[in-house]
Amino acid sequence: MLVLLAFIIIFHITSAALLFIATIDNAWWVGEGFFAGVWKICDTINSTNCTEIDDRFNYYSTMQAVQATMILSTILCCIAFLIFLLQLFRLKQGERFVLTSIIQLMSCLCVMIAASIYTDRLQDTHSQNEEHFIQTRDGTYGYSFILAWVAFAFTFISGLMYLILRKRK
Repeated sequence: MLVLLAFIIIFHITSAALLFIATIDNAWWVGEGFFAGVWKICDTINSTNCTEIDDRFNYYSTMQAVQATMILSTILCCIAFLIFLLQLFRLKQGERFVLTSIIQLMSCLCVMIAASIYTDRLQDTHSQNEEHFIQTRDGTYGYSFILAWVAFAFTFISGLMYLILRKRK
């Protein structure tokens, strides 16, 4: 049981780390001479010039939704870990980890919403050819976007693990 708990703790910390990296780093969409995230757009042709995404951009409210859900997912993942540690020593068998599982699955849902909004917005701009959106430039999804989807899978799996673990002695 101790090995299982150690694995779950490491898995949860890894999920939180992935969420932090995906939320903070600015590599959701990358191409030759630029990279963009949910916080800013940077051109790297001669030197790195970054522009924060603010209300000057047509898609500002969409990016605010992505930012908010990614931040919320990271916070929920950290709260779930703290509640896991508290429940580990406080509750009797059968009652353990249900709250942790629910919060972790909510974190999973937030990551899915953020990545889905970003993907949907990207598809909309390609079909409408909106000039001011960075994704109309040729590029690919960056590692932060991929890490967000990996974090989605990790938080979903850990949420399910907490539900299964609650029945263990």
